[in-house]
Amino acid sequence: MGAAIPSYDVDLYSDEVLAEPYPHYKALRDAGPVVWLPRNDLYAIARYKDVRESLRAHKVFSSAEGVAANEAANQGSKGTTIASDPPDHTAMRQVIGAPMLPSQLALIRPRIEEMAGALVERLVAQRDFDAVTDLAQHIPVNIVSELVGLPEQGRQNMLKWAAATFDMLGAANDRCAAAQDSIREMRSYVINEATRDKIRPGSWISKIYDASDRGLFPESRCPVLMRDYLGPALDTTIFAMANIIWLFGRFPEQWDLVRADPALIPNALNEAVRLESPIRGFTRQLTADHDIEDVRIPAGSRVALFYASANRDERKWEAPEAFDVRRKVNDHVGYGHGVHTCAGMHLARLEIHSVLAALVPKVERFEIGATVPAINNVLRGFSSVRVRVH
Repeated sequence: MGAAIPSYDVDLYSDEVLAEPYPHYKALRDAGPVVWLPRNDLYAIARYKDVRESLRAHKVFSSAEGVAANEAANQGSKGTTIASDPPDHTAMRQVIGAPMLPSQLALIRPRIEEMAGALVERLVAQRDFDAVTDLAQHIPVNIVSELVGLPEQGRQNMLKWAAATFDMLGAANDRCAAAQDSIREMRSYVINEATRDKIRPGSWISKIYDASDRGLFPESRCPVLMRDYLGPALDTTIFAMANIIWLFGRFPEQWDLVRADPALIPNALNEAVRLESPIRGFTRQLTADHDIEDVRIPAGSRVALFYASANRDERKWEAPEAFDVRRKVNDHVGYGHGVHTCAGMHLARLEIHSVLAALVPKVERFEIGATVPAINNVLRGFSSVRVRVH
C-alpha cells in the first residue's frame, strides 16, 4: 500500500490563486510528490522531476480524454490535437506543426524581422506604450492571422476565441461558463465560415484540407483541427512577450547584460518562460495505476500537471525566483514536454527574438508603469503593461 496522499484545500482556479499562484505552488511542492485537491476534484503534481517524467509517460498520462480540469470541456475537445494520443496525435501534429518547423519559419523570418523593426521604431519614438496591446499583440495577430488564412471577418475574433479556449480548459467555474458563448461562436465559424472556398490558398488551413485529400483524416475533421490555430498560436506568445518586457523593467541589470551581449537573447527568452510560464498547466487522465515515489495514483484519476510550479522548483533550480539571463534553462517545461511539446514554440521564439533584437540598440531601460493582470484559468500574463522606454 502506498503512502497517504496529502490534501490541499484551496481552489487552484480561484481569482485569488490565479492572481498570485506561486505561494500555492510551493505549498503543493512541499506537501509531497502528489497532492489531492478536494476543491477541484483533481490530483496535483507540482515538482519539476515528476511533472517532466509524467509528460514523457504519455501512455499512462493520457491526453485522449482531454486535458481540461472539467469534464464538459474534455468531452467537447475530443479529437483535437491537444486532446489525443499517438498514433492519432502524431498524424494530426505532422499536419498542424508542419508550417511551424524551423525550415519553414526560415522563409518568413525576414518578414517578421522587418515587421519587428518597424514596430519598435514607431513605439520607441512614442516613448510610452502598452507592452501588451501595442507591442506583444502586434506581430502574432498580424502575422499569424494572415498565415492561418482565415476569411477577413474572422480575424478580429481570434484573441477573444483564444482567451475563451484557455478559460474553458480550467475548472468548471464562472470564467469557464462565460467562455461558452465564444467557444460556440468559434465552432460555428470554423464549420460555416472558414470553408474551403473562403480560406486563402496556400495558407495553413488550406494545408489541413490538402492533408485530408491525401487520406490522412476525413474532411469532417478539418474544422476541429483549425481550432488548433485559433488560440495556442496567439495568446501564449503574446503573454510571453509582454512578460519578458515586464521582467526587464523589474530587473534592469539583466537588460544591461543582454544589450552588452545580444547572443544572450535566446537564453533570456527561455529564462523568462521558465520564471513566468504563460501556461500554468494542463491535466491528464491515468490509464493505469501509477507510482510516484511511494505514492500510488489509481487508474482513471484526473491529474493536474503544473508546469509553472515545476519551473520554479527549488529541487531543480538554484534561486528559482530570480531572473537570470545567464542561467542555462533549455530543460524547462514552459512549452510542455514529450509528444505534446508546444508545436508553435519555434514561431513564438522567432517573434519574441525579433522584437528583442530590434529593441537592443534603441532602449537603455524599460520603466514599468501600471499593470493589469489577465485572470485566465490556464494562462498567466497581463492584459496591460504600461511602459516608458529610455
